[in-house]
Amino acid sequence: MTLQQMEYILAVDKYRHFVKASEYCKVTQSTLSMMIKKMEEELDTIIFDRNSHPIKPTEAGEKIISQIKIILYNTQQLKEITKSERMQAFGDINIGVIPTVAPYIIPQFFVLMQKNSPNIHPHVFELQTSQIIEKLKLAELDMAILATPLMIDELLEIPLYYEKFVFYVSPNEQIYNCKEINSKELPSKHLWMLKEGHCLRNQVLNLCEKVSDYDAIYEAGSIDTLVKIVDANGGYTVIPELHVDLLQKNQQKNIRPLVNPAPVREISLVVRKDYVKERILNEIASNIKQIIPEQMIDSRLKKFTIKL
Repeated sequence: MTLQQMEYILAVDKYRHFVKASEYCKVTQSTLSMMIKKMEEELDTIIFDRNSHPIKPTEAGEKIISQIKIILYNTQQLKEITKSERMQAFGDINIGVIPTVAPYIIPQFFVLMQKNSPNIHPHVFELQTSQIIEKLKLAELDMAILATPLMIDELLEIPLYYEKFVFYVSPNEQIYNCKEINSKELPSKHLWMLKEGHCLRNQVLNLCEKVSDYDAIYEAGSIDTLVKIVDANGGYTVIPELHVDLLQKNQQKNIRPLVNPAPVREISLVVRKDYVKERILNEIASNIKQIIPEQMIDSRLKKFTIKL
């Protein structure tokens, strides 16, 4: 049985006429009659005496209709609770963020949240992707900011922005004289990269997949460390576009664009598919949008609010 069938039954009880009830429900009389008949068959009980004029419920039908009214009332209450939850814009919110995104968003994010959304209290946890996914599944986190796609059935991904990778190279390297670096010919010798467990490491390895001499001993724990290692030891690394603004002016001279193609990563807000606090989700996204350069923001997020 369905809520729709129950609504049809209440309409017939109200109008005591199948045609008038079908007009009220905006369906054909045959559709309404068929749906009610199916429910009677499912319950093995006749709900309406069709021989009486006007139509009236049977004795069993009266009891069924009384229960239907309670069910539909409770259903409406449930919808109101859900609507209230969706529109809620206060309370604590636990957010996971990967280390290769946190430095560019979180400092200003706290400032904007206090200014624009003072009733929402974010608690941010910097974790690796695998840890965040596990905590989302266990509902230990409300949402996360991750590189996507993840392709996980239980999770909903809402793209926020798209970020290019750039090449950071020591002036001591011969490749320093190149104005741009072909991403399909990314050199792997002297390539410093994040230690295992970081999603950015995997993305860089994907760029290097055609290169056979990648040397895995060159690893570091953060992008800032990678840059400092290159400055002190030579070599090169791949860093996200947003990290460039955190570099000193003399370091920014070491940046080279990656081309053919320009590699890009998608950064998304990720929630469980049963997450309902739509207003809070939009507040979080709105504040992040103020941090990210407009040209990087997902085109849909520029035009529309997030609907769950």
